[in-house]
Amino acid sequence: MQAQPLRQDAERTHLQSFIRYKAWANRVTFIDLLKLPSEEITKKRATNFGNIISTLNHTYVVDDIFRAHIEGRKHAYTKRNTDTAPALSELWASVQDMDNWYIDRVDEWTDSDLNTVVEFEFVGGGAGRMTRQEIIYHIVNHGTYHRGFVSDMMYQVPARPTANDYPVYLRDVWNASPASETGRQDKDTCNALDT
Repeated sequence: MQAQPLRQDAERTHLQSFIRYKAWANRVTFIDLLKLPSEEITKKRATNFGNIISTLNHTYVVDDIFRAHIEGRKHAYTKRNTDTAPALSELWASVQDMDNWYIDRVDEWTDSDLNTVVEFEFVGGGAGRMTRQEIIYHIVNHGTYHRGFVSDMMYQVPARPTANDYPVYLRDVWNASPASETGRQDKDTCNALDT
């Protein structure tokens, strides 16, 4: 049996849960990392970005690049990371602001807004063309991919990361909240530092 396409209201609700999942998963990850000795955050490891903080910073930079694309403005990045990463607490504050920006955009966009095509240049060269909705799916997926690397590096500490998978979010947060019935969830629930 072939799956039926989602109704537009169901699709919007899914996108709202997905962008809030990103904020929640970032929260869970940063809370775990803030408990580790600071030297573990910057310790050189056999991974693409060299350590935990640079991996997380890369994810933030890509979020910021796509924010600029959505806003129709140029950004100053010449690569997909910065030469130095901020301190973990500073990056966490920036990530929360970025997550809130994306939540606010998804909540305010109409169906027409979500289907607006954004044209841009990739940092590595070449033309890009995505709808706003596709950009949201990309940044959520991209963040999940790199949090997986961060989880692997946490096991190397050794430290056990809190589960931050989408089904866990759906069970523990989205479906546990009365707001999920309307497809809305307070962004503060996703970003609060308390557990």
